[in-house]
Amino acid sequence: MNHHGTSAACRALALAAGLLMISGFVDRAAAQSGAKPQQETLEIGDEPGRISTEEIVITDGPFARQMVFFRSNEAPGTVIIHTSERFLYVVQGNNRALRYGIGVGREGFQWSGLVQVSRKAEWPDWRPPPEMIARQPYLPRFMAGGPGNPMGARALYLGSTVFRIHGTNQPETIGHAISSGCFRLANGDIIDLFTRVPLGTKVVVRHGASL
Repeated sequence: MNHHGTSAACRALALAAGLLMISGFVDRAAAQSGAKPQQETLEIGDEPGRISTEEIVITDGPFARQMVFFRSNEAPGTVIIHTSERFLYVVQGNNRALRYGIGVGREGFQWSGLVQVSRKAEWPDWRPPPEMIARQPYLPRFMAGGPGNPMGARALYLGSTVFRIHGTNQPETIGHAISSGCFRLANGDIIDLFTRVPLGTKVVVRHGASL
């Protein structure tokens, strides 16, 4: 194989690995929600090794972080995610909430439920579980956290599930259904959210039209 062919093969392999990195392994959540798990595809992939600094935020348009009118019976500090709207809200009380634009699970990988923030991590590492390695044995067994890791600058782990709210090295994907069940924010926004959300915070995930 010539150099061009080798480079193309490496890029394809990196794309395949990147696609699975953010996924969060939807089989269990799909079973719980009654959804039928879809086959993994290479149509949309993350880019391991791509550098996206922690300062990146969305500053314009509807997905920019902003205070909004928001009616809710939940206590201040509660995190509410509206998958269909591509927004994450932190309830502030007095019919207000701080709203962040997010990327969500693609068709067939979206879910709803009530969980708590069970763990927080800065520049989280990535370790694929045995099930994923069995399906894709060429994947790395470990990828250290850092600016080139598709998990981004921060992660909030959701209960005992495999899902999390995390950063991304692809801020242009905010507002899109691209992941396999996790929720992603631009790195600057996940850092801001990380400082506001303590361990044990209630997280409400709603799939479908907002109430």
